[in-house]
Amino acid sequence: MTALETKPPALQALEAAAPHPTRRPNARHRHPAARRHLVAGGLLVALVVLAIVSAGLGQLPVPVPEIAGSLAIHLNEVLAGVGIDWLRVPVLATPQHPNADATLWAIRFPRIVMAIVVGAALAVGGVVMQGIFRNPLAEPGVVGVSAGAALGASAVIVLGFTFLGTLTAPVFAFVGGLAATFLVYFTARSGRRTEVVTLMLTGIAVNAVAGAGIAFMTFAATTQQREQIVFWQLGSLNGSRWQDVWIVIPITLAGIAGSMLLARNLDLLALGERQAQHLGVPVEATRIAAIVLIAVLTAGAVALCGIVAFVGLVVPHLMRMAVGPGHRALIPLSALGGGLLLLAADLVARTAVPYADLPLGMLTALVGGPFFFWLIRRTRRRSGGWA
Repeated sequence: MTALETKPPALQALEAAAPHPTRRPNARHRHPAARRHLVAGGLLVALVVLAIVSAGLGQLPVPVPEIAGSLAIHLNEVLAGVGIDWLRVPVLATPQHPNADATLWAIRFPRIVMAIVVGAALAVGGVVMQGIFRNPLAEPGVVGVSAGAALGASAVIVLGFTFLGTLTAPVFAFVGGLAATFLVYFTARSGRRTEVVTLMLTGIAVNAVAGAGIAFMTFAATTQQREQIVFWQLGSLNGSRWQDVWIVIPITLAGIAGSMLLARNLDLLALGERQAQHLGVPVEATRIAAIVLIAVLTAGAVALCGIVAFVGLVVPHLMRMAVGPGHRALIPLSALGGGLLLLAADLVARTAVPYADLPLGMLTALVGGPFFFWLIRRTRRRSGGWA
């Protein structure tokens, strides 16, 4: 038996991933921290620029100086309200159109913030799911979590439950997403391993059953309720309000914070369950916590915006290619990337066709579907390894 064969599998995996000592390491291996900072800075700048562009475009165009002026006016009002009168933000320009300020604060700004928050939630949910299943093909929409959450929200619409007020739909969506996630996880488990083929087949079955449930709800619903159910199926940010934003923000922040607490365990799970256990990782507890986090993040997004597929598949994979598989960097960068992607998709959805609002889920599927095909082929060539 050779010396290599006597090494623990975890050490072999680490040595295989390390650059060869006789080869010149690439830029990502030489300066991983600098690369992460560069990617984070680029995403932040792109997100701010796109948010400003999105606020200015629409049926009522608003120039950038007027957007900045409106923000300054409202910020000065907030500062004065908390007693900080001595600090004033300069106002570059005031909105000239009589409806410009109301359009920005009642329609566009809530929609922009909602797009960023929902995109971040879906992307981080995808990161956690890929980490816990140790497969880059895992995504909340692919394995049926989004459909389960949408079924829960549709049941609320048809049955007319309001006992939790505005939180009724998010709570039922959470229950539906959690049930779908547990079903997929325990069905795909075999001999302390998660079978990828079984995972995908179970996801197909869960999507089919949830689709049948949504179809039944549509059949039993009134005309107005059918329109709401169609909204869940197509996905849209149209009609986003500040009260909706204040619901989804704490849910998303709690999910992201919980995901960061699991970052180290997810990194060690990439070495294999047995190796992670030897390194002190409570594998089953980590999986259960991850399942709850995935349900929280996905349900919060689906309950307020409908089914928006493939964000949790595309963004984590791109971020992993850019900064590597470490979850401490991958989770926050995926949150930024998810917000950027969904904000861009929503901008196209409401400006591509005049006086129309395209379904957001349709646009993300048009991008994510071909990407998913490419990822499957790439994963098969790499024998199921991480991308």
